[in-house]
Amino acid sequence: MATLVQPAGPFALGTFSAQDDGAPFPGLLAEGRVLDLSKALDWAPREVRAVVERWEQALPELHALAGDTALDWRPLEGLRVHAPLEPRQIFQSGANYRQHVIDLEVAHRSPDDPRTVEEARAEIAAVMDRRAAEDLPYVFIGLPSTVTGPYDDVVLPDWAEQPDWELELAAVIAKPAYRVSVEEALEYVAGYTIANDLTDRATVFRRDMKAIGTDWLRCKNAPGFTPLGPWLVPAGSIADPQDLRVTLKLNGDTMQDESTKDMLFGVARLVSYISRTSQLLPGDLVLTGSPAGNGMHWGRLLRDGDVMEGSITGLGVQRTRCVAEEAS
Repeated sequence: MATLVQPAGPFALGTFSAQDDGAPFPGLLAEGRVLDLSKALDWAPREVRAVVERWEQALPELHALAGDTALDWRPLEGLRVHAPLEPRQIFQSGANYRQHVIDLEVAHRSPDDPRTVEEARAEIAAVMDRRAAEDLPYVFIGLPSTVTGPYDDVVLPDWAEQPDWELELAAVIAKPAYRVSVEEALEYVAGYTIANDLTDRATVFRRDMKAIGTDWLRCKNAPGFTPLGPWLVPAGSIADPQDLRVTLKLNGDTMQDESTKDMLFGVARLVSYISRTSQLLPGDLVLTGSPAGNGMHWGRLLRDGDVMEGSITGLGVQRTRCVAEEAS
């Protein structure tokens, strides 16, 4: 059952079902009540992605529906909340928060590094500033099968030695985007949601062939490693995606608490960069990286029974419990 933290704007989108395992339906959330869009819209979309695929047409219709109190609204209480949509593609940005990268670089520096911590931080900070001005984002691909609901349990695989959290702002694409400029990139964003891009730190780097580098398949793509939602909030309800607070609490203790201002490459630059190589499709997710405060920084990784609570300004709150997989 969802506890409502009112998202920004007059409405948001989500995927819901009855608690007794009814079929999921695309819903319009407004003032703590939900409208089944498969029945309220003449073109009867069966999922939220279908709404996003007709975003320009749908947006004025959604605004009109949100203000119509005579429709068949259902209370949010008593409904199960699923991930807001099923993406075709997930593009993930790594090393995109300045302070986060500095912390990771310092944590992973060689034991025989002659620099003091302060000297290392200063040198890495200078590299990050130069990278933001002169270089390109670092983006890789994730699997849609990692997506799970915002209140579902997260199963920690028995092989994951260092499972870690990474709360992120996720942009949802509205229309096909290929080779779009930075200036026009945000026109291709339907809205925003919350993603927790879990990572097993122990398998990020290949131990057998270090020259290969990172192994994103292994470390990030276990089933359920991307809790998503709870809502898709239209972009028009978010005044500035580069001025949002990203906060993750572990068992009630604040671990991440940073502004999206700390991104090296903002949403527009990420969307534009990805579109230079790949065609972004409606409903695709662009994960924008995670701020400082991951488990590696704190020396405290995820374990059985942990509860993660993630929030981003205007996008609501997700709450997931970790469950250890039984060894096979």
